[in-house]
Amino acid sequence: MNTKQIFGILLTVLGIGALIYTGIQVMDNDSDQFKVLIVTGILGIVFFSSGIKLLQATHE
Repeated sequence: MNTKQIFGILLTVLGIGALIYTGIQVMDNDSDQFKVLIVTGILGIVFFSSGIKLLQATHE
């Protein structure tokens, strides 16, 4: 495997993990850390999308 493909997979998995964590915390109504959820969700979206784009670029 290429280093770019490994890095793309890593970014994608980290993004999915961050989005799942954000979703679980949003469903838990006891959470008062709204700013942390926003930052985690945005970073999850950025990591996920950049990982997918990197995988698509190396696949060609």
